[in-house]
Amino acid sequence: MIWNQHYECMPREQLKDLQLERLRKTLERVYHNVPFYRQKLQEAGFEPGDLQSLDDLQKLPFTAKQDLRDNYPFGMFAVPMSEIVRVHASSGTTGKPTVVGYTRSDINTWAELMARTLTCGGTTKNSVIQVAYGYGLFTGGLGVHYGAERIGASVIPISGGNTQRQIMLMEDFGTTVLACTPSYAIYLAEAMEEMGVDKNRLKLQYGVFGAEPWSERMRQEIEKRLNIKAIDIYGLSEVIGPGVASECQEQKGLHIFEDHFLPEVIDPVTEKPLPFGEKGELVFTSLTKEGIPIIRYRTRDITTLKAEVCSCGRTHVRMEKVMGRTDDMLIIRGVNVFPSQIESVLLEIGDTEPHYLLVVDRKGSLDELEVQVEVSQAMFSDKVKGLETLEKTIHHRIESLLGISAKVKLVEPHSIPRSEGKAKRVIDKRSL
Repeated sequence: MIWNQHYECMPREQLKDLQLERLRKTLERVYHNVPFYRQKLQEAGFEPGDLQSLDDLQKLPFTAKQDLRDNYPFGMFAVPMSEIVRVHASSGTTGKPTVVGYTRSDINTWAELMARTLTCGGTTKNSVIQVAYGYGLFTGGLGVHYGAERIGASVIPISGGNTQRQIMLMEDFGTTVLACTPSYAIYLAEAMEEMGVDKNRLKLQYGVFGAEPWSERMRQEIEKRLNIKAIDIYGLSEVIGPGVASECQEQKGLHIFEDHFLPEVIDPVTEKPLPFGEKGELVFTSLTKEGIPIIRYRTRDITTLKAEVCSCGRTHVRMEKVMGRTDDMLIIRGVNVFPSQIESVLLEIGDTEPHYLLVVDRKGSLDELEVQVEVSQAMFSDKVKGLETLEKTIHHRIESLLGISAKVKLVEPHSIPRSEGKAKRVIDKRSL
């Protein structure tokens, strides 16, 4: 199923012409209306009229999250507040929140993009979609909500939390599509098992999961435990919110909606663009946003891009599942470690639950990594020798994959705190 065939299946050459035209308009908008960008472009010796081709993109300055914080609250807006109909913001747990504003046109664009996203995952006007992303300043809940309404699906705007109520409504209202974080999907599956809910009585068919990196093994676990197809969706509030990219039912990479966003992958150290197929940091330039256009925004997400046309018929570039964020990446004894790598090892071995915690500390001059992981109820009830064997197996697999030694601590079921939003996977005591 394709929501907007004209744009989603547009021939590449025609798409590039559209991108160039929209990029030129975006540069004009920020140059004349956003002092921050005018100064940055002048320092780079670049004016909007200098744009000749998409290759000129790499001559433009980058934008970082700190730039939005430095211009808090409305310094990055390209229109007066009288034209802003919605304001969202990040949680601001590490300082001032990043604030984004939407014009009426931006809201319509966002609803269109989320209609595409949800259609990719199998949502139709006959779907009943349970939105268990948080509503409020977080973009997740309302983003999915507007897209579902654009399609004509029936929306259950339950927001996050209240797990027993979530499951009751899922049964009573006949939910067919679940929208939440992947870690909360696992938590819901676990709660259903404890409540004795028969999954075969549910009408769930699909899930659209995002807002945190998750491994292919986690996908398999969700699909098995909820008996659904799990679709990865991608977005971030600085770029628009959810609706930047989505997997289709082929599950072979996330289609980036390139008529609205221009993607790049760069080397996070040298900041040089990388070719298709090479792993690096994802960068986005918005092409249609009015309220807060963004130029070469460094997402900190690590992925690769591929240009092959998908068998679903969409022609837009696809990104691989995000393997982690540069800010989540742990450097332990000189080795780069992403939580999703550990997650894959744990779920591949089995006998553990998909709940884990990485604790990093420094003893003297050496970094130490401890992997705490819940064992399954059956394994926890098993003989001590079985637990010792499992511990050694996990230790060996992590060492083989990452080249570092980690202490493995098996903990009893339900002892690691659950999350109704984004899961906390790392405690880095070196920075405390």
